[in-house]
Amino acid sequence: MSTVFNALDLRPGGPGDMGLIAALMADAFDPAFGEAWTAGQCLGILSLPGVWLTLASIDGVPAGFSLARITLDEAELLLLATAPQLRRCGVGGRLLRATMRDAQTRGASKIHLEVRATNPAVNLYLREGFIKVGERRDYYRGHDGRSHDAHSFLRSFDNN
Repeated sequence: MSTVFNALDLRPGGPGDMGLIAALMADAFDPAFGEAWTAGQCLGILSLPGVWLTLASIDGVPAGFSLARITLDEAELLLLATAPQLRRCGVGGRLLRATMRDAQTRGASKIHLEVRATNPAVNLYLREGFIKVGERRDYYRGHDGRSHDAHSFLRSFDNN
């Protein structure tokens, strides 16, 4: 695990990275849950003020990404994906912590996110200090027509 953690490179992303993002989403998000965005949705939101994309790679190989936005003093983690073969190797945690640092640098006092209730990433969010603040029934609709609940989480930043 420490080898991946130390070798991980994080960099800002942009519209030119949509092919990479689309490939990562295709690998990382199971279509059964309807969580992935289209490249067009990602491009559309990237053009808005306060939105940023962070890419992770290991030795030049895409490892994951996060997409976030800030409005006033509240940030939102919109998407976080890790290449399936690199899960539980520290990539998601590094991306999440980098996104939280970026949010604070941009003036956020808190960060929100929504995640499928049964997504194993919930454990990461809880470890990183997020608390559950809400639930949306049948929020995600998978390609098979089945619905899945979402949980809303919040993490406030210390003002120290």
